[in-house]
Amino acid sequence: MLARHTDPIAAIATAPGRGAVGIVRVSGKQIAPLVRVLCGKNLKPREASYLPFKDAKGAPIDHGLALYFPGPHSYTGEDVLELQAHGGPVVLQLLLARCLEAAASLGEAGAPVLPGLRLAQPGEFTERAFLNDKIDLAQAEAIADLIDASTEAAARSASRSLSGDFSREIRELRDALVHLRMLVEATLDFPEEEIDFLQKADAYGQLDRLQAQLGLVLARTQQGALLREGIKVVIAGQPNAGKSSLLNALAGAELAIVTPIAGTTRDKVQQTIQIDGVPLHVIDTAGLRDSDDEVERIGIARAWDEIAAADAVLFLHDLSRTTEADYAAADLEIAQTLAERILPSVPVIDLWNKTDLAAPGAQMEPLAPLAGRAGSDQRLSLSARTGAGLDAVRQRLLQVAGWQSAAEGLYIARARHVEALQAVGAHLQEAHDQLNVPGPALDILAEELRLAQQALNSITGEFTSDDLLGVIFSSFCIGK
Repeated sequence: MLARHTDPIAAIATAPGRGAVGIVRVSGKQIAPLVRVLCGKNLKPREASYLPFKDAKGAPIDHGLALYFPGPHSYTGEDVLELQAHGGPVVLQLLLARCLEAAASLGEAGAPVLPGLRLAQPGEFTERAFLNDKIDLAQAEAIADLIDASTEAAARSASRSLSGDFSREIRELRDALVHLRMLVEATLDFPEEEIDFLQKADAYGQLDRLQAQLGLVLARTQQGALLREGIKVVIAGQPNAGKSSLLNALAGAELAIVTPIAGTTRDKVQQTIQIDGVPLHVIDTAGLRDSDDEVERIGIARAWDEIAAADAVLFLHDLSRTTEADYAAADLEIAQTLAERILPSVPVIDLWNKTDLAAPGAQMEPLAPLAGRAGSDQRLSLSARTGAGLDAVRQRLLQVAGWQSAAEGLYIARARHVEALQAVGAHLQEAHDQLNVPGPALDILAEELRLAQQALNSITGEFTSDDLLGVIFSSFCIGK
């Protein structure tokens, strides 16, 4: 454990600004002497005491509640003191300064049990909970996800991850993998019987079942990651196709300026919306066309940059103009560029807008350059102005995002969890291939299973680099 992990730490644990109640939290090993100095008496464990919080001269800073949680029965696994005062920023800063001052005075007095108290870094309280085995890494991440949840579905899913639902599934996979590794490792000691031994122990069946179980967990994890991360959706098309109107309709607010003048949108306008609890980051872009206007050209270049980085593209067509030869030719040119610039796996959804203005029987013909691409198998029409057809667009977006349903019991997950499980799958497939060749190299098989277990362990933190911990906990707020 790094030296900084043994220092006592303190921070304001509530959000910046004014509030009814604010909390200053202290955590460390054997901080009872500091508790006595700050509170003027010993506190009963896990019992709230109403008392004055005094400065070094004995003048009251505030009156509030003090709670003492001796380790290991605390959030961090260390001794924890919480001072709950009125939630003014000045009051809390005075209390925090008093904690640091009192700890320094203890050190000057020669107290042997309390090294220098310092300000906590972002996420350091939760990091200590992880390092002291109060929670695993997936649960620690779920704490941040619960705080950052923007929908009810995300909050409930993060709560399930925090309670350990996701970690339990990972542990079940790990236990099955460890048992299989044990069988394979045992054969290395008895090479003359290796094949018979593996067959009798049903190693082949165990690996098949493990792969099937992994597939189910991976599918649920991908859903959980989608619920947390969402997808980036870019609205593209010619000027005046109704892109800004569509963004406003999806968001339910007037976010983008809408006028009949072509080229009104010069730069991207972004809004995050939720459909069935899934966040979609929708970006309205400048109309795609050749332009002599320098500002508009910059906006169009940025539009293509956003399109290249999109998870899905809404290609908007003006249904009232599809019979115009120049308009149709420009749409075809955009389609050709889309096909060249974005990966075949990125869905491009054709949307024909302005059904309220189109002539009866107006044609909605898919453009040849995009034929066969993901998302091009449906023809959707709508009126962004009236809202007709908007629900079908929402459901189509969920479909291309890969969302199946807001199933009860879904847990939140992150992209790194998905990547780790995919790595597990790749190693298990290598192991499967090795088992199915004549005279399998058991040392290679054992190594693939070891690497699979290592990837699993990285999810819960049983095998985790300090660099990864730094990235994860730096995203937390100070005081958590």
